[in-house]
Amino acid sequence: MAKKTSGRGQRDLAVKVKSARGRKLSSTRWLQRQLNDPYVKRAQAEGYRGRAAFKILELDDKFRFLVPGARVVDLGCAPGGWCQVAVKRVNALGEKQGKRIGTVLGIDLQEVEPIAGADLHQLDFMEDDADEKVKTWLGGKADVVMSDMAAASSGHKQTDHLRIIALCETAAYFAFDVLEEGGTFVAKVLAGGAEGELQKLLKQKFSKVMNVKPPSSRSDSSEKFVVATGFRS
Repeated sequence: MAKKTSGRGQRDLAVKVKSARGRKLSSTRWLQRQLNDPYVKRAQAEGYRGRAAFKILELDDKFRFLVPGARVVDLGCAPGGWCQVAVKRVNALGEKQGKRIGTVLGIDLQEVEPIAGADLHQLDFMEDDADEKVKTWLGGKADVVMSDMAAASSGHKQTDHLRIIALCETAAYFAFDVLEEGGTFVAKVLAGGAEGELQKLLKQKFSKVMNVKPPSSRSDSSEKFVVATGFRS
């Protein structure tokens, strides 16, 4: 007669993290959430540098801006997950025969580990000549400017909201300088009431401006993404 089993080996069990001496409870909870996050596990399995890769994957599945041949600028690209996605989708490595070959340019304040198919530079995009450097590296203007940047957290929700909106507005002005006609701007924002001016700004320059929360964005997070298409210079 076959021995009964408990079934514990037949399903994934939630990983529980013991509180270590000196570790805050909030840190323990964050670590436990990371270890049990299906997107973290998928990122590890599929070779992405972080779960954020799935956010740009889902946004592109919906809006189709990372097309073969596109020239893409990723602002604040560390650790590189968005660049990894863009390389595949714009065919930066030329792996899709018969498809146009795109370009992926990643810039960040810190040095980023190399990514096959991406041109990575250590640069502050707020420098006066940053836009000219980017256009030189691209060999022209960009089709897509995207940003998953977030300002350093202060612990005060409204302050953090205002900071990331200001950062997003600065990224938008950078996009105005480097985008090709008809181009796309994608950036992370935080819900909190100060997005109105950003929306007005983008609507002056793009034919469509949409706010989206992709499935991989945690439900308890206030983050969302603005996707602006049809740039008009």
